[in-house]
Amino acid sequence: MKVSVDVDLCQGHAVCQAEAPTVFAVPTRGHVEILDASPGSDVSAEVENAVRYCPTQALSLADGGDAPSPKGTD
Repeated sequence: MKVSVDVDLCQGHAVCQAEAPTVFAVPTRGHVEILDASPGSDVSAEVENAVRYCPTQALSLADGGDAPSPKGTD
């Protein structure tokens, strides 16, 4: 699993940080920072929720060399 962010879409709502705090950090008045761009399977559910619930759909996931999954979808 590989996590990426479109910083042009990110508005710093910090939903991702609430869902997966070991993978995402959102500083006050900032955009998301990805702490672990390739998180392990132990946090995959949390990361998937972070992508799903991002209000601006700024996050996306890819598995290995695959194309990213559509933003904010299952």
